[in-house]
Amino acid sequence: MLDRPISVCFPFIGDEIGGSHVSAVRLIQALDHRYVRPLVVLHSFDGPLADYLVERGVPFVQAPAGPLPRRYPQAARRTMGYAIHALAPLTRFLKANSIDLVHTNDGRIHVVWALPARLSGTRQVWHHRGDPNARGVNWLAPLVASHIVTVSRFAKPQRPVIDVTRKLSVIHSPFDAPSDRGDRHAARAMLIKALGCSPETRVLGYFGLLIERKRPLGFVEAVAAYARRYPDVPVVGLLFGAPGTDTPDLGRAVTQRAEALGIGERIRLMGFRTPAEPWMQAIDVLLIPAVREPFGRTVIEAMLLGTPVVATDDGGNPEAIEHGVTGLLVPPEEPERFVDPVHALLTDHDYRNRIADAARRRAFASYGVETHVRKVMAIYGVLLSGQKQTCNVHHGSDQRTVP
Repeated sequence: MLDRPISVCFPFIGDEIGGSHVSAVRLIQALDHRYVRPLVVLHSFDGPLADYLVERGVPFVQAPAGPLPRRYPQAARRTMGYAIHALAPLTRFLKANSIDLVHTNDGRIHVVWALPARLSGTRQVWHHRGDPNARGVNWLAPLVASHIVTVSRFAKPQRPVIDVTRKLSVIHSPFDAPSDRGDRHAARAMLIKALGCSPETRVLGYFGLLIERKRPLGFVEAVAAYARRYPDVPVVGLLFGAPGTDTPDLGRAVTQRAEALGIGERIRLMGFRTPAEPWMQAIDVLLIPAVREPFGRTVIEAMLLGTPVVATDDGGNPEAIEHGVTGLLVPPEEPERFVDPVHALLTDHDYRNRIADAARRRAFASYGVETHVRKVMAIYGVLLSGQKQTCNVHHGSDQRTVP
């Protein structure tokens, strides 16, 4: 590449934190700083991402253009207005810091930093972690991004304005494999004490932002369906995560739905907790009712910890879960379909262990941080070498590189 460490700018909004931010930060931490000098930039210091970075010892600076406007109302118009306002200061910022690459990880950040990268002569890696039908990845990214990375095959742009085959890679998110399984009994005892409930209580969990796509209300409905079918089983549903910036009232909606379904005492909002591992290890089953989820981190995190997963057969979930082997898949938008697989996992100890052990082995073999970093570094190398683009598409164990 270059005869010096390459400078990579990682800009973020900063107003919320979810799995995509955790993945991006893990990449930044894992990069070999002998070869890469990361510069993390936040548009807002007031949000939770700043605290998260401080806790992990990741330095950051403030974007010269100031905070981005909230998404709603008039999200597209407000973002484009901000992008025009920020064009000159962000371009000067990239030039002043001798940035070689801009690695963007969020829809609005992609748009805001795309033209400054172009004008400053900087390459842009557009890391798409969202909807495959999103306008940005189908209209703007094909025209301006130097390379597009998607977190799953599902997340690949569905209708790009021009062919992106030669500048598209599928790279699953990075995960730190725990050195051991930890003490599940101790974790469960900690959780039961925190909840103040009986040791016989069965605990179903939801981990992630409280946003519509992840269907937290569907989680509540799944718990309610289980409670109706098995009224004698003490079961609670715990939601770990904070409302997204676009859905600040979704926590209240969760509580209201639980009350309406007669399970108000069985549903608890636990908030965003870090580290998440002890809590995820303490629950009995992780439920993922999300739809069109590109590739949720919680699936793999639970697999690594030996916590069985029941997820919707939608989005990137089928890429992570082999039904009946490493987890269980149910039709989307049908919360009652969670009941049978959850009950099987709660009542058949051997079955649960077989699913959990197979999932843990698969996750250990497939989602290491080193593999993720190596693939990203390969893209950086191609972009800065002046060579032709590389298409590095991951299909299970198959990987092909087109020079």
